[in-house]
Amino acid sequence: MAIEEEETGFQQGQKEITMNKGEISLAMEDILPKGIVKKTLWARGVDMLSYSVNSLRFTNLRFKDAKSPRSTQVVRLLINPDDTQKILTGCKARGIKLCGALGAAGLIAAHSSKSRSDHQKKKYGVVTLTDCRSILEPPLSNHHFGFYHSAILNTHAIKGGEKLWELAEKVYTVFTHYKSCNKHLSDMADLNFLMCRAMENPGLTPSASLRTCLISVFEDTVIDESSNQQNQVGVEDYMGCASAHGIAPSIAIFDTIRDGRLDCICVYPSPLHSREQMQELVDNMKCILVDAGKNVADETET
Repeated sequence: MAIEEEETGFQQGQKEITMNKGEISLAMEDILPKGIVKKTLWARGVDMLSYSVNSLRFTNLRFKDAKSPRSTQVVRLLINPDDTQKILTGCKARGIKLCGALGAAGLIAAHSSKSRSDHQKKKYGVVTLTDCRSILEPPLSNHHFGFYHSAILNTHAIKGGEKLWELAEKVYTVFTHYKSCNKHLSDMADLNFLMCRAMENPGLTPSASLRTCLISVFEDTVIDESSNQQNQVGVEDYMGCASAHGIAPSIAIFDTIRDGRLDCICVYPSPLHSREQMQELVDNMKCILVDAGKNVADETET
């Protein structure tokens, strides 16, 4: 009697990694769907001008030291499984993904850190990164090595006093609207060009900080239930993230649901921002998220 075993995602990933070993993956720009990124020269110029002008209007976190060499530092945001589930329930009830709540929490926390009492609106930039593997030609699996994410940059005006869930819906709705218009593909070359120019001329950014926006989040949260495999190989803990001391946001969020709890790796450029400054911001984000989750639970009970 033959017994067939269905491959798990982990096994499929190992298989694909083995098959791709030694191969050089194509750049994402080379395998985009044909015709979807076409744009007239006039439209491209208008869009690049719009991005450039809007970026000058963004409000940034206070820069502590904009002159010294930079490195990437990490602050971790951990939320217990019970509170994590409440937050996810709130997202599901509103038809949004966790990225909307994380982006909104970052906006509220950053604005409150400036101690503004006049309720004057300030504009902040939020970048949402979306995985393009499934829409490429040919399509790639989630296990294919390489960075195949594209970005959508949105501007949000915050005056203070915003409620998390209302702002989260706005953040997510604006993102999905532009994604449905394929803006993450049509504007890819424009954003790449502007980032290259900024790297060559840091003075084009405020205080030569190379900050593109306040915060970046990923559209889809990583689900990690591999604790048993980690224990088998003797791994107590690990973190997955990218550097943020080049051209990047002030804080980049790498979120994972690990064994039921929300685990966010928050990276930032140091000493442009200090650890105390970023720890306070992340702690504030956590309080905002947990409180919003508890409100969801209270609404459900009533």
